Amino acid sequence: MSFFKGFGYAFLGILHCIKNERNMRFHTVAALYVLVFARFFDFSCSEWLVLFLTIGAVIAAEMINTAIEELCDKVTQETDPHIKHSKDAAAGAVLVLAIFAAVIGVFLFWNAEGWIRLYTFYMTHPWNLTAVVLLAVCSVFYIVWGPVGLKERCRGKKNSSMERKKKHDKD
Repeated sequence: MSFFKGFGYAFLGILHCIKNERNMRFHTVAALYVLVFARFFDFSCSEWLVLFLTIGAVIAAEMINTAIEELCDKVTQETDPHIKHSKDAAAGAVLVLAIFAAVIGVFLFWNAEGWIRLYTFYMTHPWNLTAVVLLAVCSVFYIVWGPVGLKERCRGKKNSSMERKKKHDKD
């Protein structure tokens, strides 16, 4: 396998998680908002580093959780306490990391001047505020239905994401 082919497979893994995992879509949307709003805060180089590491860690943990869950589902569909504990522990690891990421976010964004700059910018630029509100609405649909589900709903197809997932699991 070539070095660059490995990057292609990794990218496909990221896309798979985004298409099939609602929590992954939630984390990517949250990261987008954090990065958009972070520009109003005078973060030091170290604070930007912490922000990017935190976002990367949460997204990577969600992908590892997805890998563990899919592997466990491939091993057996029957009720197995070891499989359940493995899946629960992986999900718990993401939860712990997400909680600590939220705490880090509170510390980084605990700056009244940054919030005032953010508020002032969006109140004096109504088109940007409109764009953020529309992005928020689109984000909810994206998180709930995913990119494939949105495309199907726009085309009027009845095939839900759950039906797609069941079909995928059979293959």
